[in-house]
Amino acid sequence: MRRLVLVLLLGVAIYFAIQGGEYSTTDLFRQRTRGHMLRARIDSLGTAVDSLQKLKRRLATDVALQERVAREVNGMVRGDKELVYRFTDTAVVRVERK
Repeated sequence: MRRLVLVLLLGVAIYFAIQGGEYSTTDLFRQRTRGHMLRARIDSLGTAVDSLQKLKRRLATDVALQERVAREVNGMVRGDKELVYRFTDTAVVRVERK
């Protein structure tokens, strides 16, 4: 009986050494995995920031890009030579701009 209690206590001590404390071994593995995921996300966001900075520089200096964005985003046209067609659910509306 005494031997059984000693083995049981030894088993509990080993389990506590592996899983006990503030963070268990499984928590540490989860944190490690989450750390890898967060580093990958940071790298991805860094790439996105770099490409947006390049676009910002191009928008500040490239006149052709500025014109393209003005046409696509704001619906602007060049002089009397162009028309903007806007499609709605019910009908086609012709809008002329100068």
